[in-house]
Amino acid sequence: MDSNNHYEVAFASYLHAQRLCYVAVDESRRSLADETPIKSLDFLVFGPDGVRLVVDIKGRRFPGGPPSRPRRVWECWAFQDDIDGLERWADLAGQDYRGLLVFAYLLHPSIEFAADTPDLFAFRGKRYLFRAVDVNDYREHMRVRSPSWQTVTLPRNAFRALVRPLRDFLHPCVTSSDVPF
Repeated sequence: MDSNNHYEVAFASYLHAQRLCYVAVDESRRSLADETPIKSLDFLVFGPDGVRLVVDIKGRRFPGGPPSRPRRVWECWAFQDDIDGLERWADLAGQDYRGLLVFAYLLHPSIEFAADTPDLFAFRGKRYLFRAVDVNDYREHMRVRSPSWQTVTLPRNAFRALVRPLRDFLHPCVTSSDVPF
């Protein structure tokens, strides 16, 4: 975990508030697996009923873009290396582990959600919304966003179909409504 990254710090606080056991990973050095560099993950999360998650946090703002022209788009892009590394970590951790991209959206104060919105979390005077996608599902539906930056994204319809409140992955027996946001 990068303590200078407010998205990751907010996520750790969320996990603590949910009374979940987790390990925040020191990202200061890249790990090697079979002499091949592998991008660091951000968290290992241990949920109830044997839930085991390998998590990479993707911090985004909503709405995005410049203040003069806000874009009301739920950004869901990642680096190709994020997807490859997360899948590799989940495989290395074992068959009980699931790789998860967690999109931590920092919400602009003008954006309103009901107080009971799943995974809406207030932290240090800001509001975050945590949404997640299984990395295998992401890989299956992803498209290249920028070849030069090596980024990928999900088409809007695929993202809407796959994204879920984080708690749906932490408590798989209890699922939220079909409306992801």
